Amino acid sequence: MARARRHDPERRDRIVDAALRVAGRSGIAGLSHRTVAAEADVPLGSTTYHFASLDELLVAALRKANEGFGQLLRERLTPAAPGAGLGAVPGAELAAVPGAELAAVLASLLGEWLGGERAQVELEYELYLAALRRPALRPVAAEWAETVISALADHTDPVTARALVALMDGVCLQCLLTDDPYDEAYAREMLTRVLAPGAGPPRS
Repeated sequence: MARARRHDPERRDRIVDAALRVAGRSGIAGLSHRTVAAEADVPLGSTTYHFASLDELLVAALRKANEGFGQLLRERLTPAAPGAGLGAVPGAELAAVPGAELAAVLASLLGEWLGGERAQVELEYELYLAALRRPALRPVAAEWAETVISALADHTDPVTARALVALMDGVCLQCLLTDDPYDEAYAREMLTRVLAPGAGPPRS
């Protein structure tokens, strides 16, 4: 009598989590169906069943790596009531945020993100930049950018929101590539200038 296949609805998620761990240790170059199957402790056929190609697995990994940032940003930009400050009550109605306050929130959020687990931040950028050579990843990379832009566009115009995302990306990449410590005051000033061109004195 044939043995019934054990129902395992969470296996796909476990495979994606395993892919992120493998990529975190060995980079994307170390990612394969075989290494991920070993990390997830599942048969090799399970990885190919859920992800027919390595690109499909990378798409799922990038989407998983990106999913929290946009939500965290929306929570931070949600005011409880006029004058109550940002992020007091998640889910409250969004309202316009003054430029200086928005810049301060974004600069603080970048500091928190960069101050977390370094390997995790590097992995997210490695997956994001892999879209340069893997066209299948480009729509997912664009999803991340559009999610952040959408969150910011609730508080400023869409053009400025895109400029803010570009600036934040640049600040993060500089920190990662140079090992320079994150300068929150500098980031806040630059973000303020994007939100209000000409604001603030030049830094000496």
